[in-house]
Amino acid sequence: MAYDYDLFVIGAGSGGVRASRIAAGHGARVGICEDFRVGGTCVIRGCVPKKLLVYGSKFTHEFEDAAAYGWTLAPPTHSWATLRDNVAKEVDRLNGVYIRLLENAGVKLHMGRGRLMDRHTIAIGEETVTAEKILIATGGAPVVPEIRGREFAITSNEAFHLPELPKRVTIVGGGYIAVEFAGIFNGLGAHVDLVLRRDRVLRGFDEECRTAVHESLKESGIKMRTEMQIECIESKDGKAPFTVNTQLGGMFETDLVMYATGREPNTRGIGLEKAGVQVDKAGAIAVDEWSKTTADNIWAVGDVTDRINLTPVALMEGHCFADTEFGKKPRKADHRDVPSAVFCQPELANVGLTEEEARMRLGELKIFTSAFRPMKYTVSGRQQRTFMKLIVEAATDKVVGVHMVGDDAAELVQGLAVAVKAGATKAQFDATVGIHPTAGEEFVTMRTARVEPAPSRKAAE
Repeated sequence: MAYDYDLFVIGAGSGGVRASRIAAGHGARVGICEDFRVGGTCVIRGCVPKKLLVYGSKFTHEFEDAAAYGWTLAPPTHSWATLRDNVAKEVDRLNGVYIRLLENAGVKLHMGRGRLMDRHTIAIGEETVTAEKILIATGGAPVVPEIRGREFAITSNEAFHLPELPKRVTIVGGGYIAVEFAGIFNGLGAHVDLVLRRDRVLRGFDEECRTAVHESLKESGIKMRTEMQIECIESKDGKAPFTVNTQLGGMFETDLVMYATGREPNTRGIGLEKAGVQVDKAGAIAVDEWSKTTADNIWAVGDVTDRINLTPVALMEGHCFADTEFGKKPRKADHRDVPSAVFCQPELANVGLTEEEARMRLGELKIFTSAFRPMKYTVSGRQQRTFMKLIVEAATDKVVGVHMVGDDAAELVQGLAVAVKAGATKAQFDATVGIHPTAGEEFVTMRTARVEPAPSRKAAE
């Protein structure tokens, strides 16, 4: 059968765009569809605009520090509208860049929501196309739980377009999106309540780093409402102020409620069942190590598969798929030692295993830590501290985990991720000369391992 395309991609986010461009570069006839804007969550409503908001919110602290360095400033004021609109302009620019990337690669863009009609047929609005191979890269979307008054809440999608900055903001959640936006709104001058079900933020990250971030958020003025759940949100006229009612009978007022309690894969209503594509219990598309679904000619990459939901991972998966299927260069995506960062204030970044994971998987460990006040703040008086951690497998001397909470953590750990990926040892870290004075030199000057408590008699037995 003659198909319209060799490959058709449903979803023009990071993974879909990368896969389509690489496949086209290998000579394939490629089409792609998107129902909103090209660029996906990261470019349009995620990491890019969010990082710009983080930059904007950090100036508050820079102004505070400037006085100790001799700068005299009039009391600064902030225009939310200016920041919001300038961020939107940059998103518009990037959307155009992505469209041109597709055009220059020879990929045909179809605007509209793609739906599988069978294993080789895709409907986009009133249009229908066929393809020999199909890639699903529809990403994920934020979820708001089914509570009374949920219609009064927003998600991170709407946070970029607020008409004005609320004076009081309540963020529900303890993950990376929640803590990042807590820092943004706090830095811009809002009173922030962070509501989380557990005792600390960032479940799944290294425990010491979680504690360091949690305490820093609290010290910055964010009210940490731990071990709390929201029962309902009420409003007299559908507008602010809102009354937040908790499950234990408490209540408080706020001007904005933002939910950041999780995301779900975008698999509903795209015809997966018609093509024999199975999903798991969480609704994510089930794939093998080659990103192939349960349908022989259909693959999936990115957040819709719920493996590691990071933009660079989607790019890697999409690139591997295109090289394998169209470039005669078969290769699997390597999900080991993927670095990541949380752009809270201060930042958290890591690569490799947490201490808890290492203790479960490996034998004896050597743990090296360093906590200090950055040089910049010794003059300004700010109390923010930096925490660094190296996890070393004792038997091999390999550094199996690098963790940092502090300014520019992501920039530092990105470089160290190369060392971890290459299997660097602690001896090689120690043999590396530091750049002085920097925070980064601490990673090559930690010489004394943490003293581990002796195993209890009960554990030994």
